[in-house]
Amino acid sequence: MLLAAAILAVGLGYLVFEARVAREFEALDSSSPARILARPWTLRAGARVDPQRVIDHLKRVGYRRVSGRTPQVGEFSARGRDLLVARRTLRLGGLVDPGIRARVRFRSSGRISAIRDAEGNDLAHLLLDPEVIGTSLGERSRDRVPVRLEEAPKHLVDALLTVEDRRFHEHGALDLRRIAGAALSNLRQWRVAEGGSTITQQLARTLFLSTDRTVLRKVREAAIAVALERRFSKQRLLETYMNHIYLGQHRGTAIHGFGRAAQFYFGRDISELTLGQSAMLVGIVRGPNVYSPHRHPERARARRDVVLRQMHTVGHLDDARRDAELEADPEIRPPPQRNFDARWYLDFLRRELAAGDASLNPEGGGPTVISSLVPELQRAAETAVSNGIRSMERLRPRLREQAGPLQGALVALDPRTGDILAMVGGRSYGESQFNRAADARRQPGSAFKPVVALAALSPGADPSFTLASVLKDEPLALDTPAGVWKPGNADRAFLGPIRLREALEGSRNVPFARLGLAVGPERIIETARRLGIESPLAPYPSLALGASEVTLLELTAAYAVLAAEGRRNPPRSALAVLGRDGTVGSKTTTRSEFVVSPAEAYLITSALQGVIEHGTGSGVRAAGYRGPVAAKSGTTNDSRDAWFVGYTPELAVGVWVGFDDGTPVGLPGSGAALPIFSDFMIRVLGPTGGRDFRFPAGVEWIDVEPGTGLRAGWGCRGRPELFLVGTAPEASCGYPVRGWRRGRPLRTSPRP
Repeated sequence: MLLAAAILAVGLGYLVFEARVAREFEALDSSSPARILARPWTLRAGARVDPQRVIDHLKRVGYRRVSGRTPQVGEFSARGRDLLVARRTLRLGGLVDPGIRARVRFRSSGRISAIRDAEGNDLAHLLLDPEVIGTSLGERSRDRVPVRLEEAPKHLVDALLTVEDRRFHEHGALDLRRIAGAALSNLRQWRVAEGGSTITQQLARTLFLSTDRTVLRKVREAAIAVALERRFSKQRLLETYMNHIYLGQHRGTAIHGFGRAAQFYFGRDISELTLGQSAMLVGIVRGPNVYSPHRHPERARARRDVVLRQMHTVGHLDDARRDAELEADPEIRPPPQRNFDARWYLDFLRRELAAGDASLNPEGGGPTVISSLVPELQRAAETAVSNGIRSMERLRPRLREQAGPLQGALVALDPRTGDILAMVGGRSYGESQFNRAADARRQPGSAFKPVVALAALSPGADPSFTLASVLKDEPLALDTPAGVWKPGNADRAFLGPIRLREALEGSRNVPFARLGLAVGPERIIETARRLGIESPLAPYPSLALGASEVTLLELTAAYAVLAAEGRRNPPRSALAVLGRDGTVGSKTTTRSEFVVSPAEAYLITSALQGVIEHGTGSGVRAAGYRGPVAAKSGTTNDSRDAWFVGYTPELAVGVWVGFDDGTPVGLPGSGAALPIFSDFMIRVLGPTGGRDFRFPAGVEWIDVEPGTGLRAGWGCRGRPELFLVGTAPEASCGYPVRGWRRGRPLRTSPRP
C-alpha cells in the first residue's frame, strides 16, 4: 500500500514537473530580445541620391564589393552609372522580403533614372538592408533571429544531425547506445573525450541549465529532456534547438541560433547559406569562441572540413561534391561595423515604448522595432559634438579645469514626420548616461524669442504687431515682487527705436522684454503649448527672454513646427513594431495637426533667415554652410547655457552646450553651440544645403520706411518687409499716393 502511494506520488510529482517544463519551454521559445533597426532606406526611381552614399551603406551592412563578375547574394558592383546589388533576404520581424538582384541606374545629376530586376523589369523602389542599432536585451544578453525549420536549407539540417545526433529521429530523449559508446571511449582515454548528449539534452541545457559539469546537472538535464520529448514533436524540438544554440559573441552580446549566425558570419539569410557555410556553422557548435570564423578563420575552416567529411561518410555527399566544397571559399564576412554610439537614443526609445501601449513594449516578445534613427545623421551628430567640445577645450583650457566636464547635446528631427533622426545626450555615454537632449531642463535664453515673436504676430491679437512694428530699445525698469527687474542687452548698449525684425535678428533683449510685456505671458505660454513645449513655464516678465527651463528636444520640436509650415508632428522614436508572426504589432502614428498657419510660420522663418544672413547666426555662413536655413542662438545669464537651434524644410536641429552644475561656459550660443550646428549641417546636407523654404499664400512684401514702420511713399524710401495679407500699415511716411498705389501689384516671390 505504501509502495503504491509512493509510486503514485512520484508519478504525480513528475507530471507536475513535466507541465512546468512545458510551460517554461513555451515561454522561453516564444521570447527573444527585440531587434532595433534604423529607419529603413528605400531607393526610389526619380529620387536624388549620391551613389557613394549607397555604396557606403552597403559596406556598413556587410555587403562585399566585387568586380569582373555578377554579384552574388550579399555582394554589389559599381559599373559606370550602374550599381548592381544582389540584396539578400530581409527579415523584418516575421515579415520576410525575398532576396533580389537589382540594377540601379543613376543620371549624371545624381538622380536615379531607373531600378530594374534581373529580368529587366522596372521596380518602383528597392528596400536596402537597415542597420541593426541595438537589441532590447534581458538578463541573458542574447541576440537571435528566429526562423522556421522549413526555411533552413536541407544541407544545414543534414550537417547538424550528422555531427550532433545522427539517430535523433530514432531514439527518445536519451540515446542509450551513444551514451554507452561515449562512456567506453572516455574510459579508454582516461578523459572526457566524447559526449553522449542528444540534441534534446543540449536544448534542455541551453534553455534551462547552467554550464556546470556536475552529476546533479546531468540528472536534471536528462529529466527535462524526457519531459520535452513527451510534450513536443521532434520537428519542434529541432527547430527550437536551431534557434537557441549558442554560436558566438559580439560586443558583449551572445549570438544564438543559426538564423542570426548566418547573418553575423556570412552576411546571408539562413535560406541562402551554401553547403560549406552550413557545415562551418555546425562545426563551431562544439566551441563557438575557439572556432570563431572571425577570430580564428583557419580553425573554423578545419572544423568545416571535418563536418563535410562526416557528411560524406554517412552518404549525404558524393566524392565530387565533398571535394568541391573542401576547396570552396566559405566567404566569411566581417561583422557589420557600427561606428556610432546611439545608446542615449536607444535608452530614450525603450523608455518611450515602455511608457506607451503594451503592444509597443519590445521586452519579452521578440519583435523587431523599426526606429526613426538615421545612422548617417547619428554619426555626423556624434562627430560634430565631439569635435566641437574638444575644439572649445583646446582654445580655452580653463574649460577642462572645472569640477565636471563640459557637456554638449544635439537632437535632429524630421519636421515633416516628427522622426528623431539623431540624438546625442552628452560627450560620453560611458561616463554619464544622463540624456541632456531629452531630460535636462535648462534656460533657453534668446532661443525662446521666436516663440514670443510668434505670439505677437498672431492675427487678431490685441495689441497687434508686425515684423515692421517699432519697439523701444531703451532702458527698462519694472517693479516685481522679487524686486526691480532691469533687463539689458548683451552689448550693454541701446539702439533706440528698432523694428521687431531687427530686434529678433540682432537678439536685442530690452525690445523683446517690452514686446513680452505688451503681449502678456499668458499668450506666450499658450503659443508655447501649441508648439509642443510641455515644461512648466512661469508667467513672469522674464519669460520673454527665455528664463523658464525647457528641454532641447522640446525647443527643437517647437522650431520644427515652423519648418513644417505650421504643422506640429510630435517627436517619435519608433515607427513600428513588427511581431514574430509577421504582423505589424503596432504602428506609431503621429498626432499631426496645424497649430499655426503657414503664413504665420513663414514670418518667423523669414526673420530667422535674417539671423543667419546678418544677425547673431552669421557664423553659420562663416563656417561654410551656404544653404537655406533659419536659426536662432540663445545664451543665459553668465553664459551658463549656450544654445543654437535652426531648421531647413527637411531638418530641425538643436544644440546645447554647458556644464551640468551650471558653471559658466564663458561663450554665447553663437560661439559655443553654433560651430557644432554648422559642422553637423555641412556633414549632413553639404555646404550648399537642401531645399529652399516655400513661399506660402497669405503673405506679401510691402515697402516700409525702417525708422517708422510706415509704408514707403513719395518723399521717403523704404525697404521690403513681409506681412500677413491685410496687416501692412495703411499710413504712409511720405506724401499721399492714392490712385497708383491701389493698382500696384503685390510682390509674391520669397525674395524682396
